[in-house]
Amino acid sequence: MEIKQLITFKIAAENLNFTETAKILNFAQSSVTAQIKSLEKELDTKLFERLGKKLYLTESGRQFKDYAEKMITLSEEAKLVTSGIQEPSGTLVIGAQESQCTYRLPPLLKEFKHQFPNVKLVFKPAHSDEMAKEQLLKGNLDVAFIMDVVKPSDSLTMETLIQDDMKLVASPKHPLASKAKVSTKNLEHETLLLTDQGCSYRTILEEALREDDVFPSNKFEFVSIEAIKQCVMAELGVALLPAMVVERDLEAGRMKELKWEQTVPPFFTQIAWHKDKQLTIPLQSFIELTRRTLKDHQLN
Repeated sequence: MEIKQLITFKIAAENLNFTETAKILNFAQSSVTAQIKSLEKELDTKLFERLGKKLYLTESGRQFKDYAEKMITLSEEAKLVTSGIQEPSGTLVIGAQESQCTYRLPPLLKEFKHQFPNVKLVFKPAHSDEMAKEQLLKGNLDVAFIMDVVKPSDSLTMETLIQDDMKLVASPKHPLASKAKVSTKNLEHETLLLTDQGCSYRTILEEALREDDVFPSNKFEFVSIEAIKQCVMAELGVALLPAMVVERDLEAGRMKELKWEQTVPPFFTQIAWHKDKQLTIPLQSFIELTRRTLKDHQLN
């Protein structure tokens, strides 16, 4: 089998679409199909199956995907060594929510690009922690940042980096902003400004409301954290958001933290990758730099 075939298979396994794979690789679709068929013949097994109009990996295909990725990585590292190039190169695909990309990761990414200028970073939005975990398990991400309570995983390596406080916020002009204490019952007739389904801090808020038999009828759902912030400041409702997202707005008086009586469990930013993931030099370096940068930030 050739590395070209393995790369074609890897891209096809990620996209589950031969037409899209051909566009990405700048091949004719017939070439993609021929390479996959040749690979299947050599392995003596079907790697893909088509059910209706959709393409799926077979069980053999799912198992082979891990080996294909390892062989591609080893090939790239071998080229580095034999060519005498000392500077690591390649691509890292990173999953992160908007809040992490905007408020926490820029200094880290700046330092990484300074150390590894030839490594390309590709960010894929992860609108929820569950989405990020799913993409890691499918092999579509090399690494992801997750903000959640600490939960063990059988298939993912998850390392806790920094604790995140959560704050219930509203406009300073909101009626609840003047209350010394806000109960869950006080939120019954309020408009909740929520992140996507599957977001960990949305889940915590909704579970706290359900425990007290509070079911607000007015809910606005957003993909963007920045949109939620603007709506909070425009007096449209209340939101539960990470402290790093709202701290400047609280200091400037554009928002007010509500003194919620509910105890919110500690949240942590965690870095995660598949336990079977081949740790290339760029990936291992990125993980180590992340540890140093964010843990030092926590200590300071």
